[in-house]
Amino acid sequence: MRFRFILSETWTSLRQNVSMILSVLLVTFISFIFIGASVLMQAQVSKAKGDWYKEVEVVVWLCPDGTSQVANCSSGKAPTQAEIVQLEQNIHNDLSDVVAKITYTSREDFYKNTFLKQYPGGVYQGRTLTAADMQDSLRLKLKDPTKYQQVSETLTNKQGVEEVQDQRQIFDPVFNVLNKATIVTVVLAAVMIVVAVLLTGTTIRMSAASRKNETEIMRLVGASNWTIRLPFILEGVIASFLGSLLACGALSLIVKVFITDGLSNSVRWMPYIDQRSVWLTAPALILGAMLLSAISSAVALRRYLKA
Repeated sequence: MRFRFILSETWTSLRQNVSMILSVLLVTFISFIFIGASVLMQAQVSKAKGDWYKEVEVVVWLCPDGTSQVANCSSGKAPTQAEIVQLEQNIHNDLSDVVAKITYTSREDFYKNTFLKQYPGGVYQGRTLTAADMQDSLRLKLKDPTKYQQVSETLTNKQGVEEVQDQRQIFDPVFNVLNKATIVTVVLAAVMIVVAVLLTGTTIRMSAASRKNETEIMRLVGASNWTIRLPFILEGVIASFLGSLLACGALSLIVKVFITDGLSNSVRWMPYIDQRSVWLTAPALILGAMLLSAISSAVALRRYLKA
């Protein structure tokens, strides 16, 4: 009987305070779009790093034939096969705990399998290059890509090595931008959470004030504080539930339009989050919105309806 009464009072309050409910719904919607966006942004950064770092290599460019600005290449000649084998052995000895695999790529293989695919016909900056213009290289697969600095420090001054290049350098600026964007969305989300808490509490308190006579009658007939408060709390929870559902739907649409149908078709070198990421995030957003609303409503009503 009491449960039916509480539901009846909640339904009455929802019908009588549509504008207030809409305000809570919209603030929850906007707030949790920012919260969800920050979570998905960080998920994107983690996915890109996790998937791409598994494939990352450190490329050790060996000295070319001819002039080079690097002291290690002062002889003006490319390393011989015996010198390359010795360099590989040194890497195995000095970096066995860091380097998982070494792959030698000759200048001919690099020209045929990589350079010509990027520059058809071998034309680069107005010049037609051949395999003789390329360099031999060693490609190192690391056990832990974050230990690139150790590899660089060990190999940079080795005779016959012109440059040590970490492929992460190409993508780290992108990750830095994404991380900064995450920070911005987190700050905005925090601000919107504060706004949502204040507005939800104020709205529920105003709803209770508009029904002051009813709550006084309920108190006189012996209704407990929680029996009086619960309909108002449920009012805020329902509004927040609907707002969070809309936020999840909007996030799903954003991911589909801007990532699945947009970036993933034009920028193919990076892995992207998908709808699965949204639906994994959605339950936490919905429960968080409902819990936030329940707490803020209960705190707001505690003073107003204090016996």
